[in-house]
Amino acid sequence: MSHASFFFSVYIKFFFIMTPFFVTTIFLSMTKGSSENDQKRLALKVTFAIAISCLIVLYFGKYIFDLFGITLDAFRIGAGALLFLTAVDLVQKDVNEKPSCDADISKHAVVPLAIPVTVGPGTVGALMVMGAEMKSVIDVGLGSLSLLCAIASVGVMLYLSSKIEKLIGTSGLIVLSKVTGLILSALSAQIIFTGIKNFLQ
Repeated sequence: MSHASFFFSVYIKFFFIMTPFFVTTIFLSMTKGSSENDQKRLALKVTFAIAISCLIVLYFGKYIFDLFGITLDAFRIGAGALLFLTAVDLVQKDVNEKPSCDADISKHAVVPLAIPVTVGPGTVGALMVMGAEMKSVIDVGLGSLSLLCAIASVGVMLYLSSKIEKLIGTSGLIVLSKVTGLILSALSAQIIFTGIKNFLQ
């Protein structure tokens, strides 16, 4: 696989495991009634929190494996199962629910918007698996770059969320979040099957 193909493949995986369309609907719901400037400031804070969380998991996940004596294939199966539950929840969840939100929306940047809405258990598991699979310095560099690009893409969606809502409407975002759930279910199945196949061999 060429470097470009590897980068694009990992970017797509990282982008979808962060459920960007669902995150955008939740972001719009929690910032309803806020000014566009407040939404943009919050979007930047959320993006920064996501980046820090994801990079820590990506770089240090393999040390957690070593610490607890967990094999990569065992974690693949567990992480795939969690990611599948995330996908099911994404398809079934009522994103029209309006969570209560205080006037000061900035305190919601880390919890719950970054963790666990964007970086949930399924995302953490997938990041740890992908991080453990990156052996060479080039793979780590390209993987990190693709992760940052995926996070930046999610950040741009949040930053322009009010415009996206006007463009495709809330219903459009809901449909896209359901499609994301279907893609996640396929990705989780692939992770589980890989883990089982390697474990049996």
